Amino acid sequence: MSTQSHAQKIRAGLKHPIIDADGHWLEYGPFILRELHKHGGQRAVEGFTAFNAHVGRALTASVDDRKRKRRAQEAFWAIPTRNTLDRATEILPHLLYERLDEFGIDFTVLYPTSGLGVAFHHDDETRRVTCRAFNNFVADFFGEFSDRMTPAAVIPMHTPEEAIAELEHVVKNLGLKVVMMASLVRRPIQAIAEKDPAAARSATWLDLLGLDSEYDYDPVWAKCVELGISPTFHSGSRGLGLRISPTNFVFNHIGHFAAASEAVCKAMFLGGVTRRFPTLKMGFLEGGVGWACGLYNDLIGHWKKRNREALEEVNPANLDHAALAKFVKQYGGKWNTGAEEEASKDRAGQSEAIGGIRELDDYAACKIKRAEDIRDLFVNNFYFGCEADDPANSYAFNRKANPYGAKLNVLFGSDIGHFDVQDMKEVVPEAYELLEDELITADDFRDFMFANPVRFWGEANPRFFEGTRVAKEAAALIASKQRHLP
Repeated sequence: MSTQSHAQKIRAGLKHPIIDADGHWLEYGPFILRELHKHGGQRAVEGFTAFNAHVGRALTASVDDRKRKRRAQEAFWAIPTRNTLDRATEILPHLLYERLDEFGIDFTVLYPTSGLGVAFHHDDETRRVTCRAFNNFVADFFGEFSDRMTPAAVIPMHTPEEAIAELEHVVKNLGLKVVMMASLVRRPIQAIAEKDPAAARSATWLDLLGLDSEYDYDPVWAKCVELGISPTFHSGSRGLGLRISPTNFVFNHIGHFAAASEAVCKAMFLGGVTRRFPTLKMGFLEGGVGWACGLYNDLIGHWKKRNREALEEVNPANLDHAALAKFVKQYGGKWNTGAEEEASKDRAGQSEAIGGIRELDDYAACKIKRAEDIRDLFVNNFYFGCEADDPANSYAFNRKANPYGAKLNVLFGSDIGHFDVQDMKEVVPEAYELLEDELITADDFRDFMFANPVRFWGEANPRFFEGTRVAKEAAALIASKQRHLP
């Protein structure tokens, strides 16, 4: 008689299923290279291996070479090896399927590992061919296990046209329900490209898609709504900006998902995407929710000081220069030589020195009339993937600390398949510690582990959970929400 795992015992004591919103599978070379070649030829194979080759070059280079080139130390020994059963579980869907009960998980959404990079290939044709071949493969690879797991398709985002084409393909032709969109798209800096085309590939900026993009991505968001897709973003910022230590991987790794997610989330919000597409839900994975609580607070605080009406408090045209000159004369003392005359000058043009922008209100696209509007445009549309062992997950549920009584939407992500999960059976117990330590309530735990994933995917696509292990409970939850709609 087999002994129940701790995770199974926890699951048995719950009145709701557990949905893993961000597990990972590990691409096994003998499988994936053969299948990519079948679906996309040698170009797809080259497009897939380019990401690993990039990492490999960094890891075989010397520290001095990385310093000279300012290349970040990459992840070495990034996959657990002591537990061979878990290692096999990462690469074999059939084995994962058999072990999900052991992990206490009813249903899991699986993201790739090496496949996280295929949508960023710089060559247009290679990128599109590789994404298409990869998605064709995962649909087949996981298809027979759809009652308990579903894979994420990778969507290239260099142009709206390629994104829409792949969205149409994965939903209509492959029946896939989860997509991972490539954010932080590298673009050449125009001024440098014009001066030195050869340098353009290295001198790049990062397109966040929602604000100041080279393209209008609204057709992509509209297509997501049409197809019942809730886009997720899983980009990181390791190797960018302040995360380019040539010797220390941990320095580069800490916070890199959060930083990338914050940038994209902030761009979507200030770009007015959630205002124009009120039913569109977006997920930002593996960065936790601490950054999101901070961003939510900062957006409110900045709006109070930088909305169009509030800006008049700092408009240079309002300054009474004559009165200022009198204060300088009266209180300037020995420092007053020439200062009184300078203070009396009304410097025409200061009010016009605004960087050439036409709209002074940075929140204009959001059409905010009161601070509470920020809560509605932020909380309702954004979901945040949180790993089990992060105590900051509790911040999302703190209605007293989050302005206007907000509770942010967190998604439980097991992150199985990666180095930080050294025993797959311990993930659910780690998440349950939040409840045991009284950092969250039982209702909070239910939202984290079940209700939020159902709302995230099921409200956009009411048929998302049909035929799955959690179909009955998910349908009841969605129906309950609909009954309470005005």
